[in-house]
Order: sequence, then C-alpha cells, then structure tokens
Amino acid sequence: MNRRKFLGVTTSGLGLLALSSFPAFAARNTNQGPVQFEVPANTGINGHIVVLGGGMAGASVAKYLRLWGGTDVQVTLVEKSATYTSNIMSNTVLTGQRTLANLAYTYSMLVNHYGVNLVTQEVTEIGADSLLLADGTILDNYNRLVIAPGLEFDLMPGMSSLDEYDTLIPHAWKAGPQTALLRDQLINMTDGANVVITIPKAPYRCPPGPYERACVIADWLKTNKPNSKVIVLDANADILVEKDNFNYAFTVTHAGVVDYRPGCMITHVDSANRVVSYDQGLSSYTVESGVLNPIPPQRAPQLLADAGLLNSPDGRFASVDVLSYESTATGKSGIHIIGDASNTTMPKAGHIGNQQAKTCVDAILRLLQGQQPDQAPVTNSACFTPITASTATWLSAVYQYDPGTKKMVIPAQHNSGTAISATAATTRNYQDMLTWFNTLMGDTFA
Repeated sequence: MNRRKFLGVTTSGLGLLALSSFPAFAARNTNQGPVQFEVPANTGINGHIVVLGGGMAGASVAKYLRLWGGTDVQVTLVEKSATYTSNIMSNTVLTGQRTLANLAYTYSMLVNHYGVNLVTQEVTEIGADSLLLADGTILDNYNRLVIAPGLEFDLMPGMSSLDEYDTLIPHAWKAGPQTALLRDQLINMTDGANVVITIPKAPYRCPPGPYERACVIADWLKTNKPNSKVIVLDANADILVEKDNFNYAFTVTHAGVVDYRPGCMITHVDSANRVVSYDQGLSSYTVESGVLNPIPPQRAPQLLADAGLLNSPDGRFASVDVLSYESTATGKSGIHIIGDASNTTMPKAGHIGNQQAKTCVDAILRLLQGQQPDQAPVTNSACFTPITASTATWLSAVYQYDPGTKKMVIPAQHNSGTAISATAATTRNYQDMLTWFNTLMGDTFA
C-alpha cells in the first residue's frame, strides 16, 4: 500500500468524520477481523530503525515502518514485556465485564507477518547513538531511534514508596496487576463504605478516563454496594472534557452516588488507613474511604530524563517537532519521541499514540530518502466513554499543523476550533465503542 495515498485517504476521511457524526466511523467498519496487509518487497528505501516501547504508539510505528517502508527497512522493537495490556477499556475490568486476559495483545503478528525483530529486554540507558539493555547488550548501528515509553507515576503527598500503589492504594492507571487489585478491593469493600478517586492536574493519560472510572464504578455500586458512594477529588477547577455529559452523569444518571468535588489539592495520603486530606479553596478536609484510588501526577520515564530528553517547560515531558516527532532537545537529532511521553497540544491517549506513530513513520521514511517531512500533517483524536454497563458517549477532534505556532491545533472550521462530543450516552454509542476498540487494536497489533 502506498503510504502517501493511505495517509491522504485516512486524514481526509477522519476530517469528514469529525466534522459530521462520530458513529459513522464505526459504521464503516465490520467485525470480520483485522486486515493484514503485505509488506512490499522493494520501495527503494533502506535503513534500520529501533523502536523503544511496544504500547499503542510503539507497536504502530514498528508495524507501519515495515508496511510502508518495505523489506529493506529493518525494524527492531525493544519491549520488556511479552504482551501489552490495553489501558483502553480497562475500567470495565473493575466491573467484571472484561478480564485482563481479554485486553492482552502479543507481538506475534508484528514479528511473523510484518517481519519486525522483537527484543524482549528492558532498556537501562539511552546513549547518543546506542541503547544499553539490562542484559548488557548494546544496540547500535541504526539510522533512527523512536522512543514510545509511556509514563511513570509520582508519589502522592504523604507516601514514602511506589510499592504502596501495588499493595494498598492502586491507581490502576497502567492496566495490569493493580487493576486486578482494585477490582478485588471493590468486591471486598463493606457496603456503606465509600470509594475515593483523586484526579491530578492535567496533563495526564486519557483526559476523560477518571470521570469514566467514577461513572462505571458508580453504576456497579448501585447493584453490588447500594449504600456506597464515589467521591471524586479533582485537582482541576472543573471537568476537563465532555463537561455536559459528565455533569449529567454525575447529577442525573448517577445522582446520589457520585459526589464530585473540583479544585481539590491533595495534601496528605495515608495509604494504610485509606484516608485523604485535601484543601479546597481556603478550607481543609479529610475523607475516609473503603477503597482509595489515587490517580497520581504523571511524567515521562526517568530513563528519558537521564538521557537529557525532557525539555518541556515543566521538565516532565519531551518536546518534539510535531512534523516528525524528532526531539527538540539540544544534540538529540535522530531521536523521535511519540505517545504519552511527548509534549504536544494533543491529548495523551491510545488513539493519538497510533495517529502520531503514522505521522512519525511517514516523516522517517521521507528523511531516509533525503526529503523533508510532510509540512501539513493531520491527526485525529477519538475516544468512547462508558457511562453505564450498556451506554457510552464519545469525543472526537481533528488536529492540523499550524506553521505559525508550529503546533497541532484544532482548526476553526472544525466545530469552531473545539472537540465534538456525543449529545447523550446511548446504547448505540456503546456498541460503536466496541467496534472502534476492536478496529483500533487491530490496526495497531494485527
């Protein structure tokens, strides 16, 4: 498949999608399974690209480098885990609608069908032109490095160890054992005790995610713990996305079950007793919980900081040139950073990671041919949000490159420069969500 033709079709289609109605996206797809395209034998492009990280962004890069670059583009994917567990849809594990096994994806198709070389190792150091692996192996002799490492999580005030998340107060913002622990805690919680969820100041992974979690847990509580409530302590001044939908969910759909409190600055967390202290305005409060789910502040991994790649204004993320996602840090040419660790105007989310990957791939393949990256890239941000066990809403936006600010922005012609959201939570949206999820994961891993 010609990547330029592919990009032109997909970006224009996504633009029409976001400017009309989102459910049209799901309607254009089927449940017949993902399509495996063939890697072209010769495109005239040669090079070796190493990809660090096999999540939504990294796996997409590895796949599309081969699919668009052809057999003479060598791709090495370095990922410490044998499988990827999707953060998308992981809130439904908490309510028993899915299991973690349902959300696990392997790299077998990338290896066996697309010819990606998989190295299952942890990277311990990023050098100027090499990677040091945990077993002492040095990876070098590559043309470009793409880093898609995800995020790391900070301690909350009062905490002394990250182990507290693993054993006492799981954030479960990375799907896996903490998700299972949080599920068990909800099941074992005494009816009448409350669930407390804290939300950090933006940016964090998946802007609607914490509000979604509050909704799906509240829906579950109505049946399983009818005397319990969800208390949401939001560090932000208001609901960040889909304000009308979530406000309706909190005050109507889950009225009396969700207690949403904005502008709350957490001052202390007692993990052993599941007690949170916080300031709201000029007043200070303490709240006890049966289950404490603190979603911590997030940042790019320390590995990137050690390599001198975290150059965002707050020093927590990696600033990049969004035409290619190449690092803008001094002396770091040839290193591209995509996904949650990058500092862009787009949300940190799985769909965006997949989209950024394709822009990055197209840019790298052009650079390998001595060309400049596309000067007018377009990406689409899309996500669905379950509100109950059978209804969902959605949010979508198109981003275009603005040469004046050198940023990806929502153009004025797209809903007056703002994201578009569903007008209500419906069962149709829920069914479309399942198709969207299967299509996205197939596009990334199949």
